[in-house]
Amino acid sequence: MQGKKTYQEKLFTEFLLSERVPEHNFYRQLKSVLDLKYLYKLTEPFYGVTGQKSIDPVVFFKLCLVGYLENIISDRKLIQHSSMRLDVLFFINYDLDDELPWHSTISRTRQLFPEDIFEEVFTNVLHMCIEKGMVSGHTQAIDSAPIKANASMDSLELKVPEEDLASHLQKIRHISAMDKEVPLRKSKENKASKEQQTISANQQELGAIKSRNKKWAKDQDQRQGAGNKGSKYTSNKTHYSPTDPDARISVKPGKARKLNYMSQLSVDTGHHVITDIWAYHADKRDNQYLQDIVGRLKPRLNRSGLLWHNCVADTGYSSGENYAFLEQINLQSFIPPHGTYKGGPDNFHHNRDQDHYVCPQGEIIPFKKVFNDYRTGTLKKEYRGTTHQCKDCPIKLRCLGKTAKEKKFSVTYYKAEYERNIKRVNSPQGSYMKGKRQSTVEPVFGILTQFMGLRKINTIGIKQANKVMHLAAMAYNLKKYLKFTQTLSKTKAKALGLIFSKINGLQNVIIFNFCQPKFN
Repeated sequence: MQGKKTYQEKLFTEFLLSERVPEHNFYRQLKSVLDLKYLYKLTEPFYGVTGQKSIDPVVFFKLCLVGYLENIISDRKLIQHSSMRLDVLFFINYDLDDELPWHSTISRTRQLFPEDIFEEVFTNVLHMCIEKGMVSGHTQAIDSAPIKANASMDSLELKVPEEDLASHLQKIRHISAMDKEVPLRKSKENKASKEQQTISANQQELGAIKSRNKKWAKDQDQRQGAGNKGSKYTSNKTHYSPTDPDARISVKPGKARKLNYMSQLSVDTGHHVITDIWAYHADKRDNQYLQDIVGRLKPRLNRSGLLWHNCVADTGYSSGENYAFLEQINLQSFIPPHGTYKGGPDNFHHNRDQDHYVCPQGEIIPFKKVFNDYRTGTLKKEYRGTTHQCKDCPIKLRCLGKTAKEKKFSVTYYKAEYERNIKRVNSPQGSYMKGKRQSTVEPVFGILTQFMGLRKINTIGIKQANKVMHLAAMAYNLKKYLKFTQTLSKTKAKALGLIFSKINGLQNVIIFNFCQPKFN
């Protein structure tokens, strides 16, 4: 007989979430291992003693973690999604008839708590992973990736100098024909400070931007990722975003220019656990952030009883200052140098003891001074010969060129540190470290951006972006933590079984030997 189901709501029903959520459910397992009760004391200074009760700080953090675990970046969609999931309700200690917080409460609470709170929770989650043996600590791989900011390139406005705005616009409008009197998309509110609206480029830099823009206008149709609507050459020196002043214009090869934040990530090579993450401005080079990353990560590992030995990163983190800094704190660097690095002119021999170079004709080019290169901001050593040395040299034209009268060149101040690092990079251990970096930190970034809500920052400001990145890293580590505990339990069971079998075998041998008769 054919069945037909009819639905009629019951006036009274008996329903327990704890009975409906299976034992193997992810959020049930996460609830059993994640203890956030310390947040009550940690966040107490940010609340008053009277007034309406706010959202529970533990519920807030759990809801945020759900958003990144489910790849949801909208607070409104997060609340809608959570209301339909029994396991999520069970995870945040809500019942069926409990009303979930309003979506704007999530945003306001995120702004209420400072960055230190989010970093503290991230550190506690990392400590859970360390206690389970998931973090070796000796080798850390560092990398970066641009994360899309919550602002549009169409809303960019020109920076202004300290002089009168009208006179400045007359002088600067010619930089780009795309800079109209009104932006393509006018921002509702200009959140930039006076300093952020002030132009930072000098006349030489403005001239370079003008010439670049002319070239951009000619061949932008041939550039990958540049044929988008309203494509133009823009610079952080001349433009700013009134929507999110902390966002910076950046570009990757083959991609369009966008407003981004820079996410700097450190991953332990043992079991790919994230050990540090931070949001930075996207208008600087990676090597400018390395010392700050190390200064934050090394004490964190030391407090957990872990010793860091090897720092692995790509060429973007290469600089003599970084090599020297890592050596001072007893860290081995495996960072390939830039392709433009040269330890001196070709065919010139360096005498380390007396610190001079010997040219192919046997003439000594002595050291003269240490100076700061204004173009790169790095220390360099200048070596310079005399006109008498090069006057009758048979290779003078090839060595000096047409105008120079004496040999003069500069070498990085940290040449010895460069050479020691290059030796490590080119060793078998260096090849192994390169493979570890490529298989460790790059897949982690892919997972965070594609599957864990870090494809775009849904907040405004670098401090809020930093909180978002810490939440995504927490969600990633917790997911790894639960998977690792399941694998570890099976491994432990096998190990214990092997130990007990050996103990039983040993007992049998002892009993057998004890029962054997002894002969003189």
